[in-house]
Amino acid sequence: MNLKESITNLPKSAGIYQYFDKNGKLLYIGKAKNLANRVKSYWLFTPVLRPNPTLSQRIINMLEQTTALNYIVVNSEHDALILENSLIKQLNPKYNILLRDDKTYPYIYIDNSQEYPRFGITRKIISSKEITYFGPYSIGARDILNSLYEIVKLVQKKGSLKSKKLCLYHQIGKCLGPCELPVTKQRYQEEINLATKLIKNKKLLLKELQKKMEFYAEELRFEEAAELRDRMDKINRSEIKSDIDFASSENFDIFVVAHVENRAAVVRIFMRHGKIISSSHDIVHLREGFDSNELYSRALLDFYKDEKPPIVAPILVAEAFEDLGLITKHLSRTFEKNANIIVPKRSKKKDLIDLALLNAKELLKKERKTRDEKIIQELQELCELEQTPYRVEVFDNSHMAGIATVGAMIVYENGKFDKKSYRTYHLQARDEYAQMRETLSRRIKSFSKSSPPDLWVLDGGATLLKLALEILDSNGVTLDVIAISKEKVDAKAHRAKGKAKDIIYTKEDVYRLQESDKRLQWVQRLRDEAHRCAITFHKKTKLKLDQESKLLSLHGISAAKIQKLLNHFGTFEALKMLSIEEISTVLSQKDAKIIKKFYN
Repeated sequence: MNLKESITNLPKSAGIYQYFDKNGKLLYIGKAKNLANRVKSYWLFTPVLRPNPTLSQRIINMLEQTTALNYIVVNSEHDALILENSLIKQLNPKYNILLRDDKTYPYIYIDNSQEYPRFGITRKIISSKEITYFGPYSIGARDILNSLYEIVKLVQKKGSLKSKKLCLYHQIGKCLGPCELPVTKQRYQEEINLATKLIKNKKLLLKELQKKMEFYAEELRFEEAAELRDRMDKINRSEIKSDIDFASSENFDIFVVAHVENRAAVVRIFMRHGKIISSSHDIVHLREGFDSNELYSRALLDFYKDEKPPIVAPILVAEAFEDLGLITKHLSRTFEKNANIIVPKRSKKKDLIDLALLNAKELLKKERKTRDEKIIQELQELCELEQTPYRVEVFDNSHMAGIATVGAMIVYENGKFDKKSYRTYHLQARDEYAQMRETLSRRIKSFSKSSPPDLWVLDGGATLLKLALEILDSNGVTLDVIAISKEKVDAKAHRAKGKAKDIIYTKEDVYRLQESDKRLQWVQRLRDEAHRCAITFHKKTKLKLDQESKLLSLHGISAAKIQKLLNHFGTFEALKMLSIEEISTVLSQKDAKIIKKFYN
C-alpha cells in the first residue's frame, strides 16, 4: 500500500500515527482524536499527493521526506497522548522535540502523627493523613534538611527513640533528648515551629547558618565551617531571586518556554506560601525547528508524570498552546481533582511569568558554545550523523579470563562528563560480541525511563557497530552510532611510541585520521573515559568475587568448584538465589548444602 492509500484508509478512531522516510527511519510521531481527519489535514490530494502549504516549514520539510505511514488505534484521545509521549521518549523521532528531563524533585516532609516527629525527604506522597510537605526543590533539599538539624534540637535519626538512652546528639546540644528525658510535646513543638519557619524563610535560615559558620571558624573547626559555607552556597543557588511579594500564602507552579534559532530554554519556578522557593531549567537543542505546543506539553507531562504530586498548585504558563485542554484533562486525572492551567494577562501572576521569561532568555544568552562544539559539528559532518551529538553515550566492557565480566556506559553532554548518568552492568555473556549485545540491549530497555542520546560510541570495530545498528533497528529506534578501535598489526592492537593508531567506523565509512586530528582526539577522550569506568567497576567486582571465593574456600568449596559454579550460573548474586536442588545440578548435594547454609 502506498502513502496515499494508507492516508485515505485511516480509521476515524483515536490513536497515534508515525511517518517514515524511504530508508524506514522514523521521522515523526503524532496523536489524534480522529486519525483520518488529523492526518488528512497535513496533505493536499490533487493533482498529486503533496504537503499542505499552510503548514509550518518544519512540518513541510518532514512531509516531503515521508514515504510511509503507520498507526496505532487506542481507546481515547487521552490514551493517545500518553502513548505518543512514551514512544517519543523511547524512539527519538527526528522531527519531534525531545525533552530529556526524567528527574523527580524531592520534598521535605514531616509526619505530625508521630509522638516526636522529625523532618525527612520524599519524592512521593506518603500514606499518612497528617503529613505536611514543603517543596519541590530542584537542588538543595538535602542541604536544607541537614541545616535544620544543625540549628534545631529535634530527634536526629529515625532509630534514636528506640534506644531509650541519650546519645551523642543530645550531648553536643543538637537534640532535646525525648528518648530518655521528660520533654513535653509543647516544648518539642517549639522546635518544629522554628524548623518550619526556617524552611519557609531561606533568608532567616542562611542568617542562622552564617552565625554557626562563624562560630565554627572561631573555634578553629575549619572543616565544619567549610561544609556550612558550601551548604549555604547550594541553598542560595536553589532559587531565582525576586522582589514580587504576594502578601498571601498562594502556591503556583510556573512553566515558560523561550527559544532562539537552534536552542530552547524551559524554565520552571515553584512558589509556595507567596514566596519563590526553587527553580529549575533545561536547555533543549532544537534539531528541526521550534514547536511551543510540543515543548509545553512535554514539559508538563514529564514533570508531573502519572503520579499525584505531594503539593498540587495552580499552573501558570506564558501562552496558550494547542494541547492545553487535553493536558488539563490529563493532569486532572493525575491530581485526582480539577487541574488549573492559567495564562495570566495582568497582575502579579503576569509578573511571575515575565520573571520566568526573563530568566529563560538570560539562560539562552549564557549558553555559549562549548570549546567542543566546533569539533562535534565537524565530526557530525565527517561521519554524516543525523543529529549533532550534544549528548553522547559511550560503551565498553571489561573482564579477566571471563571472570567479573562487566559493562559500562558513560555520558557526555554539553562539554562535560555527566557522571550522575553513568551506568554499570554485571554481565552474563562470555565473549566480547555477546557482552556488547547484552549491554546495549539493557540500555535500550531503559529508554522508556531515560531517553536515547544523540549518539552512541562503542569501543570496538565494524562488527560491534553492525551489532548496535541491528539492535536499534529491531527496536525501531533512530540513533547514530560510531565505533572506535585500535589499528591491528599482525592481529595485535598497534601503539607506536605510545600513540594510538585508532580507527573510526561509521555505517558507511572507515576513517583513519591523523593522531593530531581534534575529531579523533575527542572520540578517544570519550572512549578512554568509558574504558576507565569499565576497568574501575571490573576491579571492584573482582575484589568482591575474590572475597566471596575465599569465604567459600574456608567452608570447603575449592577454587575449581567455585569457578565451575560461576561458569554455569554467572555471578555470586545469581548463586545466592538458587535452591539446593539447582546448585546440585553442578556440584554434589553435600556441596550444595554447604553453599546454601553459607549464604543463609
